[in-house]
Amino acid sequence: MATAENRSETLPRNTAVVGLQWGDEGKGKIVDLLTARHDVVVRYNGGANAGHTVVVGDSKYALHLIPSGILYPDIECVIGNGVVVDPVKLIEEIDSIQSRGIDAQSRIHISDRSHLVLEHHKMLDGALEELLSKDAGDNSIGTTRRGIGPAYADKVLRSPAIRTGDLLLGEDVLLEKIRFSADIHARQLDAFGFSERPDPARIFEECLRSRDRLGENITDTTYLLNDAVKAEKRILFEGANACLLDVDHGTYPFVTSSNCSTLGIPTGTGLPPKAVEHVVGIMKAYSTRVGAGPFPTELSDAVGDKIRKSGNEYGTTTGRPRRCGWLDLVAVKYTSMLCGVDEIACMLLDVLWDFDEVRICTAYRLTDGTITDRFIPDAGRLEGVEPIYETLPGWTGPLDVEGAREDLPENARNYLSFIESFLEVPIRLVSVGPERTQTLVASV
Repeated sequence: MATAENRSETLPRNTAVVGLQWGDEGKGKIVDLLTARHDVVVRYNGGANAGHTVVVGDSKYALHLIPSGILYPDIECVIGNGVVVDPVKLIEEIDSIQSRGIDAQSRIHISDRSHLVLEHHKMLDGALEELLSKDAGDNSIGTTRRGIGPAYADKVLRSPAIRTGDLLLGEDVLLEKIRFSADIHARQLDAFGFSERPDPARIFEECLRSRDRLGENITDTTYLLNDAVKAEKRILFEGANACLLDVDHGTYPFVTSSNCSTLGIPTGTGLPPKAVEHVVGIMKAYSTRVGAGPFPTELSDAVGDKIRKSGNEYGTTTGRPRRCGWLDLVAVKYTSMLCGVDEIACMLLDVLWDFDEVRICTAYRLTDGTITDRFIPDAGRLEGVEPIYETLPGWTGPLDVEGAREDLPENARNYLSFIESFLEVPIRLVSVGPERTQTLVASV
């Protein structure tokens, strides 16, 4: 019988793992499972605002910048050019992992073209959220205030940006870059009416400490990854955040600041699109969202509370309670199309084990009364839709089965079959608990 650990033996050489909802789908667990048959794991977008949780035995690891493959001793982990790197958080993460007996430092490669998240980015991020929340109607985005958006904004503005490779420049050059960037942000803070100012000297000292610790890890990962492809090494691409938060294709403007769909892999790694040979889409058996933005199937009632409690739906990075609701297949079909998904891993099916009935959204009723089965990636228009549901019988008893999907209760199997039929994509992995061993594999 197939197991989750050897599942990747049947996959093509290079595989992408991508979240199909608003994040928190359980990507870290699937990356961890598939890593065993790969040589390199790559993060291609996002920053320390993303959190992937991996449970191994009695140990729980919360990873934010380091790829989830770090838990395997022989895997090389790459932080690609599409990531924005908070060096202080990265060092804290390395130290946390190494304190538990895992050699992390020597196996991490950081792109010299990735961009740094520094003190002034976090200041501006928090100030913007406060300013927007005071506007009539509250126009805040609900960011993690980790400086991600301002760092990506600097990347596009170019002149104020500081790249990871800049840490290796002469100290005079680095200091001047920091002064200029901090001054730009100080002027913005002043214009927004905030008195707090970044301290270039403190940021500079922080960067020197980061250089001393991370300098040997900084390299041209574009050549590193292309050389890995030529050497026929197996590469696993780990997406942060999720497709409905993609800056171009998500519920704009309530999105993150990067391309977190598979469309971000080429630009975030320097590999051509054809390098991605197989895509595993990750979805929860229900829907959740953190922060502001439209959420058609949200349940602001006892059912939503029950899902939150059963699923322990609190953010890995922020600890914020997640908004919970029924599964929205209109959204998942859209993101499956967008990412070119070949197969699906359905996570947290065990959370739904004690409901008399379960509901699945298969269409939207628009404000003018018309019905559509197409997702609307615009927050203003999506806000007013009414979900149209299919209702299926639930199942009782904890899903503590091991081995294969065929061992699940009949109604749980029917739930999965309905999803497959609607998405026209097979579900090959089913998670029924946080442990590596609590992952069921389809026999076909």
